[in-house]
Amino acid sequence: MVKKIKKIKEKKPKKAKEAKKVTKKPIVKKVEKPEVVAKQVKYLEGVGRRKTAVARVRLIPQGEKTFLVNGKPIDTYFPAIELQQTARAALERMSCLDKFGISVKVRGGGFSAQAEAIRHGIARALVLFNPDLRKRLNKAGFLTRDPRMRERKKFGLKRARRAPQWSKR
Repeated sequence: MVKKIKKIKEKKPKKAKEAKKVTKKPIVKKVEKPEVVAKQVKYLEGVGRRKTAVARVRLIPQGEKTFLVNGKPIDTYFPAIELQQTARAALERMSCLDKFGISVKVRGGGFSAQAEAIRHGIARALVLFNPDLRKRLNKAGFLTRDPRMRERKKFGLKRARRAPQWSKR
């Protein structure tokens, strides 16, 4: 694909009378533009976070439609049904549960934070798959990174805000 680019070159006037007459001549250059070839994607990756949990999620469009978390099926990794539903929520809302094989590596946090981090990562990967889903996922609150973190312990206190028991004498 050859594209022509026009550049305008101005001549500098030599005398004051010629300053009023500025001539413009177009210069045509040929520029080679590489053709873009659509390549097939092996997987779509999204990173989800919640508290200290970080989940690296891969959505695999072709192949087996399994849901693996740290190499284990989701049913064995999250025995509680509520946590399984939390992790799958983005896929269920977009009705894409049987379109992808899902592989997740998750670290840090507790079970609940990990499930929400997985949901966040899946939502981000779905947006890469289809940008039209962004509005629906954002409205459901799946693309929002929950900023609430554990407050640090302060000196002189037992926990973040728990003071030692007060004694009168």
